Order: sequence, then C-alpha cells, then structure tokens
Amino acid sequence: MDSTSTAAGLWDRLTGIQTSPPVWVVIATGVLALCAVAPRPLWRLSRNAVTIAHEGGHGLLALLTRRKLDGIRLHSDTSGVTLSRGRPTGIGMVLTAAAGYTAPPLLGLAGAALLSAHRITLLLWAATALLAAMLVMIRNAYGVLTVFLTGGTFVLVSWQTTAEVQALFAYAVVWFLLLGGVRPVFELGAVRRHGGAPDSDADQLGRLTHVHPVAWLLLFHAVALCSLIGGGRWLLGL
Repeated sequence: MDSTSTAAGLWDRLTGIQTSPPVWVVIATGVLALCAVAPRPLWRLSRNAVTIAHEGGHGLLALLTRRKLDGIRLHSDTSGVTLSRGRPTGIGMVLTAAAGYTAPPLLGLAGAALLSAHRITLLLWAATALLAAMLVMIRNAYGVLTVFLTGGTFVLVSWQTTAEVQALFAYAVVWFLLLGGVRPVFELGAVRRHGGAPDSDADQLGRLTHVHPVAWLLLFHAVALCSLIGGGRWLLGL
C-alpha cells in the first residue's frame, strides 16, 4: 500500500461517522463519570485530569492572545500553574486568566457536539493531539508523567480497541469533563468563603478588570452548568 492510499485511509477513518451506543450505555457512562467525580477519595485522583484541562486552557489562550508561554506545571496535590509573559493587563491577560475554570466544561461541550454528530474517532484523535501539544510545554516530572499517561491511554484506546470500546471511552471522557468542570467551581467558592485562595483565577480577574471576584465566580458557574445541561442533552440525543 503506497503512502497516498495510506494517508487517504487515515483521513477517511478520522472523518468517518461511527455508530453511537444505545441510550442506556450513554447513561451508564454518565453514572460512571459521576462516580469518578462525586466521592472525595476518587476525586482526589481523577481531579488530575481536570487540572490538565484547566491549565491547558490557560496555555491555549495565552498562545491565542500572543503571549509568550513559558511552561506549565502540574502538581500531585492536583494544583497547577501556567506561566506566560506579556502585558500584565489587557484583554489577553483577562482571557488567559478566565480560560482555566471554563476550559473543562467547554471542552466537554465541544466533545458532546462531536459525539452527537457521531464523530467518535475524530474526538479521540483531537484529544490525543491536544495532549501531545501540551506535553511539550510541561516543565516538571509529575506533569510529564500525568500528561504522558493520559495521552497514552487515548492512543491505546484509539488504536488497539474495538469501536464499541472506543465509544464507551469517548462518552465516559466527555461526561467526566462536563461533570468534573462543575465541582472545582463550587470548591473555589467554598474556599473563598473561608478567606482562602486570595490569588485564585477569580481574584486575579477581579484585580485585572475591577469587577468583583464573585461576579467572575458566577460566570464560571454559569459556563459549567450550562455546558453540563447542553452537553448532556446532546449526549442523550434530546
């Protein structure tokens, strides 16, 4: 098989339409994702994946607004930091700061749109590409390990499993992003009510825009909850 036919086959596989699982399977993957988000012991582990999306959102908007992205660090306590250089104020800095808490639910919403269009393979490959791009910018060992294992899981599922398993995995991931995008915002609100997190994204945005941090927190809530409702409807075919 020549390179042209190989490339054409890969393109057809990437852009092809796959069969969606039955509704009961979609619901089951949602319950599975909820089990990874709701119990505190499991959340301490699964929150690492949300942190990847959170910091990836900061990094992506930094690049899109032409800031200099110095690197991303992910820590074992599920925190992270994205370092970028550029104007300390202005729309670029505001969008970069606002992208963290909104990235996981919006990624979930985009994933739900792809799944509702029966683009399961495209979703898996796009996620793999994003993780590979992010891996280049990671600047600590724990972060490299976390992103490498996550990306490796997507590669393994994409290339070594059946279409049914790929569908189950894709739906579980999207549900997880939609549900996992909600809990951190509530956690941030709880910490702030007790006087913690003075340098949270909401507080940084408050200082940048002179808009009260609570307003930004409400925006994070709105994005997360609306994404969950809209994405859930798409996943369930409503």
